[in-house]
Amino acid sequence: MCLAIPARVVECLPDGSGLVELGGVRKIVSLALLEGVAPGDYVIVHVGFALTRLDPDEAEATLALMREAGLTGEGGP
Repeated sequence: MCLAIPARVVECLPDGSGLVELGGVRKIVSLALLEGVAPGDYVIVHVGFALTRLDPDEAEATLALMREAGLTGEGGP
């Protein structure tokens, strides 16, 4: 079973990778499977690869539900 959580792209790097952030944790992942990813986009990351881009409103709603359930380690509403 896999758990996919939206991560926000912070920076696109010249080698086809990017820096993403979730709950204050930043990680470099491959953006090679997606075209036109830009900082501020939300992506689903699995085993170090961004697999798909998400609608920002949908991503924020998902993250809010996860915060409410205590699943992301972030506080707040």
